[in-house]
Amino acid sequence: MNLAPYRLVLRRPGLRTLMLVGFLARVPATATGMVITLHVVTALHLGYAQAGLAGAVIMAGAGVGSPVVGRLIDRIGARPVLVVTTVAQGAYWLAAPRLGFVTLVALGFIAGALSVPAFGLMRQYLAAMVPAEQRRTAYALDSMAVEVSYMLGPALAVAAVTGLGSDVAMIGVAVGMVGAGASLIMLNRPTISAEERDEAAVTVPRRQWLTPGMVGVLAVTAAVTFVLSATELSVVAVLGGRDATAWTGLVIGVWCAYSLVGGFVFGALRHTPSTLLLVGGLAAFTMPIALVGGGWWWLLAALIPAGLLCAPSLASTVDTVSTLVPPSARGEAMGLHGSALTVGIATGAPAAGWVIDAVGPGWGFVLAGAVGGLVVLAAMPFWPSRQLRQTSDDLGDRAAPAGVEGDLLAHVPAGA
Repeated sequence: MNLAPYRLVLRRPGLRTLMLVGFLARVPATATGMVITLHVVTALHLGYAQAGLAGAVIMAGAGVGSPVVGRLIDRIGARPVLVVTTVAQGAYWLAAPRLGFVTLVALGFIAGALSVPAFGLMRQYLAAMVPAEQRRTAYALDSMAVEVSYMLGPALAVAAVTGLGSDVAMIGVAVGMVGAGASLIMLNRPTISAEERDEAAVTVPRRQWLTPGMVGVLAVTAAVTFVLSATELSVVAVLGGRDATAWTGLVIGVWCAYSLVGGFVFGALRHTPSTLLLVGGLAAFTMPIALVGGGWWWLLAALIPAGLLCAPSLASTVDTVSTLVPPSARGEAMGLHGSALTVGIATGAPAAGWVIDAVGPGWGFVLAGAVGGLVVLAAMPFWPSRQLRQTSDDLGDRAAPAGVEGDLLAHVPAGA
C-alpha cells in the first residue's frame, strides 16, 4: 500500500500534536451519552425510557447548537467560543449529580447546544493546515481517530459508573470537558490558512453555498450515521435472538476495526471515490446481512464489506463539504455537517428498533440499507458536479451586505 500520502500529511508542522490533542479532546464527549443514561437508571432509579430521553435531549441540543457555534467561530474566532463552551460544560457536569431529572434534562439541552466544538473545529484546523489535495488523507486520519474515541469513551464511562458511581463519573466528564476545551484554547491553531485569508475576508451570502447540492450532501451525511446507528442496534438484536449476547462487544469491536482498516486504505488512495458511491455501497452491503444465519462468527464475516466503508463514507462527506463552501463559512458548514451526523444517529436506532419489534431482528439491516440507498438516490439529481468555492475576486461584487442573512435553522432538523 502507498503510505506516501500519510507521510506527507504527518510531516506538516504541528499536525501530529493537533491529531493527538483532537483525539483526547473528543473522548469525554463520546462518554457523555453513556454516563447520563447510567446515571438516570442507577442514581435516579428511573426507567430506560427516561434515560433515553435524557440522552436524546442532549443530542438535540448539540444538533441545534452546532451550526450556530460554527458560525460564531467564523465571525469572532475559536478562542472566545471555546472559553464560553468550556465553562458551560464544566458547570453543567459538576452540577449534574445534584440535579433532579427534569432540571437535568432541561439544562442538558442547553449544555448540548454549548458543547465544546472539538469535532467541527478539528476539521477546520485540518482544512487550514493541509493543502486541498491532501485533505482527503487528513480527514481519513481524523475519521479513524473519531472511530477510536467512540470505542474508548463509552467503555470508560461504563467502567467509571460501575466502579466508582455515576456521581464520580460525571465529575470525571466535567474534568475531561474542561481539559478538552483548555487544550484547544492553548493549541490556538488558525481556522483559515494564510492563502485563504483574502478569500475569507469576503462575506459570501449563505444562499450561494447552502444550495440544493449542499443540502443533498448533508442528507447523505445523515444517511451514513442512520445506517451505522441502525446496524449497531440490529447486531445487538440478532445476537440476543441467538443467545449470543455475550459476543456482542467482540462483534461490534471487530466491526469498528473493519472501519479503521477501510479508513486507512481510503486515505492512501490516489483517486478520490465518489461520496455517493461509498455511501451507496455502505447501504447496499448492509441489507444482505439480514440473510446471514448460524453463529456469531458468520455475522462477523458478513459485516466486513459494509464495515470497510464506514470511515471512508464519513471522511468523504467531510471532504465534500469542505470543498463546497468558502473559507468564511467553513465553521458554519462544519456545524451543519455535525448536525446531520447527529440527526442520523438519533433517528437510526429508534427506527430500527421499531422494525425489529414489528417483524424481527434481521429486518433492522434491511431498513438501514434501504433508507441509506433511498437517500443516495434522492440526492443524485442535486449532487454538485463541481467545486462551488469561488475566489474573493469572483465574489467581491456579490458579497452580502452587513446584516443580510438567510434563515439557517430552517434547514436544520429539530431532532438530533
